[in-house]
Amino acid sequence: MLTVEEAAAVMKMSTRYVRRLVAERRIPFHKVGRSVRLLSSDVWAHVHAGRVEAMTVSDVWRGLREVA
Repeated sequence: MLTVEEAAAVMKMSTRYVRRLVAERRIPFHKVGRSVRLLSSDVWAHVHAGRVEAMTVSDVWRGLREVA
């Protein structure tokens, strides 16, 4: 289990960002007394959920034709 600071270091983000994820309940967490703990698997699942696939050349041209 990771603290907020450790989770932020794993994601290479600020602690404020991780606390906002927790406050908005966008990432699973555990309350241990007054402190918040996150499972490393949940942190990595959140990171992988944000993956965006690369565009191909045909995707770019198809997008240009739709705009015109």
